[in-house]
Amino acid sequence: MAKNIKLKTPLSDEDVEKLKIGDKVFLTGIIYTGRDAAHKRMIDLLDAGKNLPMDIRGQIIYYVGPAPAKPGQPIGSAGPTTSYRMDAYAPQLMALGMKGMIGKGNRAPKVVEAMKKYKAVYFGATGGAGALIAKSIKKAEIVAYEDLGPEAIMKLEVEDFPVVVINDTKGNDLYVEGAKKYRKD
Repeated sequence: MAKNIKLKTPLSDEDVEKLKIGDKVFLTGIIYTGRDAAHKRMIDLLDAGKNLPMDIRGQIIYYVGPAPAKPGQPIGSAGPTTSYRMDAYAPQLMALGMKGMIGKGNRAPKVVEAMKKYKAVYFGATGGAGALIAKSIKKAEIVAYEDLGPEAIMKLEVEDFPVVVINDTKGNDLYVEGAKKYRKD
């Protein structure tokens, strides 16, 4: 049975191991943003033996390219982007201690296997609800790759940021299990 769970970042192995697919999670603390261009740069840094622009251990990366902030707001609309574009990079970041990813859509089998191996989860955020999601973001600052514009890595301070567990540390997949309920064999 799915639960409502409040979590504070950074996340520990214990935090993510207790999560099950379908759980509604409300995140408070710091999360980072990043899309494919930023992920490629991070992996290039690692391949060159350099450090990432932030400590990834226990952290969550939100796959988003937010709209510009309106006056008085920390960020503009901030809806999730399709996650599969980060699948080539996610296992290496999980190996370094990343505990969560937020996006929309399915993940590749190798990413699900990495979640099991490194104790990480994939959260879904509701596509099309970017303006509503942005209300949970209290502060936003660029950490790296400012030249990428909305795809720069940002550090977001969030409060009760709403997500759903899509893939848990056991390899379960909400999209697969949800479809089974309605399939006529």
